[in-house]
Amino acid sequence: MPRIAVIDDYLNNALRMADWSKIAARAEIVVFNDHAHDDAAVVGRLRDFDIVCAMRERTWFSRAVLQRLPKLRLLCSTAPRNAAVDVAAAHELGIMCCGTRAPNGATAELTWGLILALLRNIPGEHQHVREGGWQQRIGRDVSYLTLGVIGLGRLGAQVAKVGKAFGMKVLAWSPNLTPERAAPHAVEAVSKERLLAEADIVTLHMVLRDSTRGLMAAADFARMKREAVFINTSRGPLADEAALLRALESGTIAGAALDAFAVEPLPLDHPFRRLSNVVITPHVGYVTEKTYRMFFEDTVENILGFLDGKPVRVMNPRAGDDRNQPSFLP
Repeated sequence: MPRIAVIDDYLNNALRMADWSKIAARAEIVVFNDHAHDDAAVVGRLRDFDIVCAMRERTWFSRAVLQRLPKLRLLCSTAPRNAAVDVAAAHELGIMCCGTRAPNGATAELTWGLILALLRNIPGEHQHVREGGWQQRIGRDVSYLTLGVIGLGRLGAQVAKVGKAFGMKVLAWSPNLTPERAAPHAVEAVSKERLLAEADIVTLHMVLRDSTRGLMAAADFARMKREAVFINTSRGPLADEAALLRALESGTIAGAALDAFAVEPLPLDHPFRRLSNVVITPHVGYVTEKTYRMFFEDTVENILGFLDGKPVRVMNPRAGDDRNQPSFLP
């Protein structure tokens, strides 16, 4: 009987988000709610499993890891693509990789939750009232501010749309953004330098790849206004975390709201946990009921398709992390 590992199920929700009964009759399912923190732990945990179900990019499956999982034949990932999986190496090793659909909107919604939490000091006011206090600070009006969106793709465009609804001026930049592509979103395409110099809120919505790693560096934070804030709900390594920390501690920028980090889960002693000008959430941009149901309903279909010899949603080994490439093989 095949053995299936469902990993990084922090909330212990995977099995209740879909009907796994048809799979349970044909395979052994083991759920891991904790995180294996290094390659050796990943290999030690998964070496005896035929199928692994991974949650987004919580665990990395490099060629070196995949080579040490001799029984693995199917690697299911939630979402259409996963930068933490070397799909090409898996394909070469005879390991099929399948993805899932992913609904739009959840991360964009959280982005605005974080922006408002930071500008209106919602976490601080909440805690102060719980402790017996009352008003602490004067908040900032969103409608009078300039929003700078780095990455005007699917998520960035949704964030920009809400900014426009608030009456904000919205600027956008990405390496390939043109005025013609920005026009349908009623935002102004500008240089990165101008965006950083003029925006009161800089929000990052880029795909993590070699060319975008460290996209926000020390010089970029230095270009921002002292009263400006930085938002990252995409991927931690898009920003130089040490440079961001220095900018926050020195007052180079006023604050940050972060849902993604270089190391996750965030280490207990990380300075982001103690800075008063930082709002942090534990990478929950996509952690919603609708998203999880779609993830795991599709995962069940992927496993059944594999067991029946009729695979679905097979990841394209040539797609990598390029959004212009198809995620699934036809």
